[in-house]
Order: sequence, then C-alpha cells, then structure tokens
Amino acid sequence: MTLPIRVLVLEDHSFARAVAVNTLKQLGCREVFQACDGAQALAVLQEVGAVDIALCDLCMEGMDGLEFFRRVGLSGLVGSIIICSSLSADLRRAVRQIVSLSGLRLLGDVGKPLHSQALAQLLEKHRSAPRNDLIPVHVSEQACESEVRNALSDGQLQPFYQPKFNLLTGEICGVEVLARWLHPFKGILSPAVFMPVLERFELLDELLFTQMDQALTLQRQAREQGFTLNVAFNLHAQQLTHHQLTSSIEGILALHDARGCGLTFELTESGLLEAPATSLENLVRLRMMGSRLSIDDFGTGFSSLQRLCQLPFNEIKLDGEFVRTLEDEPRCLAVISSTLALGEALGMSVVIEGIETNEQRQQLLALGCTQGQGYLFARPMSGADLLRWLPVSSVSRQKN
Repeated sequence: MTLPIRVLVLEDHSFARAVAVNTLKQLGCREVFQACDGAQALAVLQEVGAVDIALCDLCMEGMDGLEFFRRVGLSGLVGSIIICSSLSADLRRAVRQIVSLSGLRLLGDVGKPLHSQALAQLLEKHRSAPRNDLIPVHVSEQACESEVRNALSDGQLQPFYQPKFNLLTGEICGVEVLARWLHPFKGILSPAVFMPVLERFELLDELLFTQMDQALTLQRQAREQGFTLNVAFNLHAQQLTHHQLTSSIEGILALHDARGCGLTFELTESGLLEAPATSLENLVRLRMMGSRLSIDDFGTGFSSLQRLCQLPFNEIKLDGEFVRTLEDEPRCLAVISSTLALGEALGMSVVIEGIETNEQRQQLLALGCTQGQGYLFARPMSGADLLRWLPVSSVSRQKN
C-alpha cells in the first residue's frame, strides 16, 4: 500500500541514512527525501516544498538537529518530527521539549538502531490522525482583540469534550471541557490563537460562564440518556482573584438546577506559585460547593509540594509527557509511580493524561492507576457528537 506521506530523512551517516530511506519506502511512503545535516535539509525543503514528516538524527557534523528545529519551526515546511538518535533517554526527553518549543509537532521517538515496526506504528499514527482536529497556528499568529471578542459574542468559541475513563472497566468517569474556535473560514483553531488574548483582556470569565451554560445543558441531556458525567472546566489563576467568581458559578448552577458536585475545576500548577487570600478563598468555596479541584499538568510547573499540601485540591492530573516516554525511560516510570503513591498518601485521586496505546494502559494498570484520559479512548468532540458517542461506547464496553 502506498501512503500519501512525504518524508525527509536527516542523518549524517550514509549507511544509516540509506537504511532509513529504504525502510520508509518499504513501508509505502510515496516520497522520501534525504539530507546529511540540517543545512542540506533546509535546502531540500526549499527545492521540493513541505513534507509531512522529518525523521531526524540529532548529532550531525554540520547543522545539528537542534538548530534545524529552530530554523524550520516557523517555516511551515515540516508537519511532524520523529526523533531517531542514540543519545541517552534523558537527553532525548529534553529534545522533545525543544521540538515543541520550536513550534513543531512531535510524532514520536524511535531511538537507534531504527526498527521498522516502531516506524510503521508512527506512520500509522500520522495517517490515522484526524486532519480537522486542530489547525496548527504558531503562537505568534494570535488573533487580535476585536476578532476574539466577535468570536466570543457570535458563539464561535465552542466547547469540545474529551472523556475521562476508568482504565480497568472502560467506564466513562467524566469529560473535560476544551475551548475550540470554529472559525467560519479557517476551520477549527487551537486555543493558542485566542486564549492569550482572552487572558490579556480579562475575558476568561465570559468564556467560562458560556462554557458552563452549554456544558450543564449537555450534562442534563446525558443524564436523560442514563449517563452521569462529571464535567471539568479549566480555570486560570487570574480568575481566582475575582471576588464574584464563586457566586457567579453558583448562579449558573441554580439556573440549571445543577449541583456543584457534578463539576471539577482544573488549574495548572504553574499558576499556583502565589495564592493570595482571595484566590485561596475561592478555592475553598468551590470545594464547599461540592466541586472537585484538580491540579492540571502536574509535574510540568514549578509549585512546591508544600503548596500541594496547603491548597484544597483533591485530584492530580499528571501531564501526558510522562506517559509518552513510559516504555523507554525509567525516570518517567519513577515519576508516575511516585505521583500515584503521593496521591494515595494525600487522599487525592490521580488522573493520567496522554494515553494513546493499550500497552500504556496495561502498564499504568500494573502501577495501580485507575483513571486516565487520551486518544486511546476518545478524542475531543463536540457536544452533539458526544451524545451520539456515549451509547455506542457503552455498548462496545459491554461486549468487551
């Protein structure tokens, strides 16, 4: 089978480069280009145009992989990166962060020597990824204030829902609400385009309250179908400084005849370095309403364990980066095990993000994890799609 995928191989060793090129062709890639270093790769891209994937070594005598990532990140000439390097696992993990910070999508890390099966899995992952999930827009291409205000008032900023699962039974525990911009001309746009604007002009509360209104309606519709869904909303630390936050939330709950125990509020730990009195009061009031409080992207910020003990959270969401490298990096296994133990010791549930394979699910179950979220189970979807998907998912789970 021929795959409509264009791949560029960056490798300075001629034999290894030839092996990679031949392997990709045997796997069915339509077009495979090659370069001995980053400089030659940039020249090839200028000549042949954009490629879907760049398979990159990191240590090269000419322009190395790191410089190539920086140079190509803003060009739009590379869709995704596959790292192929013999560097140690801890260094490759740092490089994965560099790829993301360069504005590129990391498809995977196959290490060295190159194995055909691992590469085939990543090609299939690329092929099966929905093309309309998000249009990648670099952070520098943020929308202007007037565009975002109009999108908010016109209802173009819509909630998408990603389910959370019990890893053992497959039962749906709840959904996380994610904002997407349904642009009339550009399609579905990433939060990177509009969230910084909402934050800068203090429009986050307006988005939250609109999302709550829509999500609580969906929660009721799901309940009428026999599904009880906890709904999780993302909160920014800036919103916790608003004195009227919890009273506004209580007002929306009252309009929908809903209870706070059906809600979770997720905050990234990087925003919790300082918690003034008003913020702490809002956190306590949210818990008093019966809502759950979750520290999102745990392990990626800079808050101390002391803050974890001081603030009234009862859920930890471990960042998906630790799962993506679970199989080949002992440090990530240690972080996951330690976080699960920490959660149990503190009486906090632990939800692990980024689960994409059944192998990862089985490893997490073996470690004692029971709740997870990721593309293995479901991608973010619209409310209408979620209501159609719930009965199908339930029937599938019962058959299995």
